[in-house]
Amino acid sequence: MNINEQEAINETAEKIEMCNGCVEKDALLKEADEKINDLTSKCDEATDKYLRTIAEYDNFRKRTLKERDLIYQDAYLDAVKQLIPVVDNIERALEYAKDEDTRKGMELIIASVHQTLEKMGVKEIETKTFDPNIHNAVMHIDDESFGEGEIVEVFQKGYILGERVVRYAMVKVAN
Repeated sequence: MNINEQEAINETAEKIEMCNGCVEKDALLKEADEKINDLTSKCDEATDKYLRTIAEYDNFRKRTLKERDLIYQDAYLDAVKQLIPVVDNIERALEYAKDEDTRKGMELIIASVHQTLEKMGVKEIETKTFDPNIHNAVMHIDDESFGEGEIVEVFQKGYILGERVVRYAMVKVAN
């Protein structure tokens, strides 16, 4: 309520007080009621607008936090994806290391890399039973010595970060 509106209400109130038994009293009371109703509706509109603005800001803040978290998770996942081929190369080099000292050094390096990945929340995907959500079947064999959906061979290890697959495991599945 601004100063002019307050002054108008005060003037109307003074007129009503001065006009104790006047005929104009009813008209003045009606005018005062209209002004009060008008100001009340303006106050209600301002309150509603204020509450809507607060709600919009709160929704904006929550949405922004959620988007920031998703961007961080995506960037983290992309960084981990870049490390996985390096891990593969170290493991391949370990397979072909002939010298015992070189082999021990490579084993220490790969153990350190696996510990670091584990600290980062990256886990190797289990490769016992086929699950299309985390495995990529590139070959299939029919062999009664293996169970239904059993993974026979792993061509490329898969990794998972929390609930998200970093890389699907490429496997050969039986039956």
